[in-house]
Amino acid sequence: MGDLSRFLKKNKKTKENIKIPATMSLTDDNGAPLLWEVKPLTTKEDNAIREACTVDVQVTGKPNVFRPKFNGTQYVTKMLAACVVFPNLNDKELQDSYGVMGAEQLVTEMLDDPGEFNDFINRVQEYHGFKETFQDKVEEAKN
Repeated sequence: MGDLSRFLKKNKKTKENIKIPATMSLTDDNGAPLLWEVKPLTTKEDNAIREACTVDVQVTGKPNVFRPKFNGTQYVTKMLAACVVFPNLNDKELQDSYGVMGAEQLVTEMLDDPGEFNDFINRVQEYHGFKETFQDKVEEAKN
């Protein structure tokens, strides 16, 4: 057996938060887009989000036979809500200003341009190590 000391948790590198623009509709005084801070999610957190976005649906014509159905839109929205550190999507004043309740509704309202939403989620997914973004998988499924 080899030396396992390099595998100890104390030697594990941690991923730093990143700051990236999410939308051109929220800018500073000079017109530059505001930066959003994103933290890395753990595999455990990601698995919990995936599980929350998967439901069992009955197979047509086969009683008591179910298959999992994954809601990709819900997944990316929950993922953003979980990893955005700044702005604080749980801030009541911020939610009230958009007339919503909850981080998931708020992120959808703040990023109401579909292209910007998809671009932002693609950057967040790349940061989390996904080589293929959700949009890539959608395109692949269409072909």
